[in-house]
Amino acid sequence: MAMPSIEEDEMEDKVPLMSGHPTPVRSDIKEAAFENHPDPWGKGYKELYCICLLLYLNSTMSGFDGSLLGNINALPEFHQFFGLDKPGMETGLMFSSVQMGGMIGALFLWLADWKGRIFCIKIGSIGVILSVFLQANATDVHSFIIGRFALGFFSTIACKGSTMFLIEIAPPKYRGTIAGMYNTLYYFGSLLATTAVVISQRDHPDTNLAWQLPIWYQMICPILVTIGIMFVPESPRWLMANNRIDEAREIIIRFHANGDPTHPIVDLEVSEMVEDLKSSGGLMTAASYFDISTLFRTKGRRYRVFVLVCMSWFGQFSGNNIMSYYLPQMVTDVGITSTHTKLILNGIYAIVGWIAAASGARLHDVFGRRKMLFGCTCGLVVCLTVITAAAGVYSHTESKIMSGTLVVWIYLFGIVFALGYTSMQPIYPAEVMTNDMRAKGMALSSFTSGTAGFVNTAIAPIAMATYGYWFYGFFVVWDILEATVIYKYFVETRGRTLEELDDVFESPNPALASITRRKTRGA
Repeated sequence: MAMPSIEEDEMEDKVPLMSGHPTPVRSDIKEAAFENHPDPWGKGYKELYCICLLLYLNSTMSGFDGSLLGNINALPEFHQFFGLDKPGMETGLMFSSVQMGGMIGALFLWLADWKGRIFCIKIGSIGVILSVFLQANATDVHSFIIGRFALGFFSTIACKGSTMFLIEIAPPKYRGTIAGMYNTLYYFGSLLATTAVVISQRDHPDTNLAWQLPIWYQMICPILVTIGIMFVPESPRWLMANNRIDEAREIIIRFHANGDPTHPIVDLEVSEMVEDLKSSGGLMTAASYFDISTLFRTKGRRYRVFVLVCMSWFGQFSGNNIMSYYLPQMVTDVGITSTHTKLILNGIYAIVGWIAAASGARLHDVFGRRKMLFGCTCGLVVCLTVITAAAGVYSHTESKIMSGTLVVWIYLFGIVFALGYTSMQPIYPAEVMTNDMRAKGMALSSFTSGTAGFVNTAIAPIAMATYGYWFYGFFVVWDILEATVIYKYFVETRGRTLEELDDVFESPNPALASITRRKTRGA
């Protein structure tokens, strides 16, 4: 896929900062930097892409875990070992304990400013390895849940550290592509998890290795990251904030200018980082991190926080967790009982989701955030309505036609969700934050999504056992509410600098201002 370019007429004499906030720069330097941009396939860029691929493994690790428990939960060997005869509170805690750990882990993201982005990636990856060891050697449900909690805690630190690092080390021209690709690798991890469970169950039937081996495989990505990260330099922005200016400059020269210290992009980016640090007051400390007053100082900032919280909650509470975590149980409810078939269906679900997510990353830049999120949420309502009806008819008739219909619409739901939400989950919350709000805002986003995931997965087993197909109907109503909120309150951010968004959020009706201004500009 070709890298998207940044048009000069859209920049309005501004260049995206490493932190994402625009600062005035000399127009002659800016023009020289972008008219003669370094070769994106030069030596320095190729080294940068290798670093990105290494950090993408953390997204793959997250996707592996997101699918792993849903897959091994379909294995009778797993249920027999832990005594899980039917869905209940213990099953819910197995799933939700990861979200609980992630919520707590979000409170420690200030370590990225104190010790550095690389420190968080390294510590988080090592912690994930230890967490996997706890899970694979668990002797009862409670010790398994502890391992799951620890994994959620450390994976949040590793993944958020990776996201911050990628945003700060990526050249401004390609930052969007790099950020979007990171999140789509979640589906690759999901596919690997399904494959691992299928192979283990086939080669070791009726033994504990059927579910233990896939858990051990979860160590592969964090081990590779732990080893590889030792050869990766720190974020240039973090180095600059710690008065290590020469080191930061050398990184820009190496990765953004292909080793050419005279290229104008070097002076451009270094000057931007300096100005950004002056305007923002530098990085956070452990004490200032918990001062959340900056998030609510004005009406416009409170509106930003509202949009961030909504997007973070919607991304975990639109019915998607039920589909991905409990797909094996759902297909059992409609007559598909073969364990091998269930796992194959999970794998196909991951593949189509990956394709849809990658496509959605591009379509958000074509049609805009509001149209994509609103349209896809309406699509989720349609999918869930058909799923609820098909499950209801099957429960009374056991019709094979309804069985096939339900499975098809479960897959369509996954495609629609990935198309609209997957690539935007880490990007849109960051876009609606100002520079001094962004770190705290992303921690709040992580905490919110973790809370939503915890509530969702904790109650799902009980609700599905108690209410059956009517539980799917709840999300029909909820997604209608989501679509209403998106239409009424979400702002359009496509093609706008953060300076333009300041005007949008300070207007009486930010959502209306965002689309009215777009029409005025002829976009």
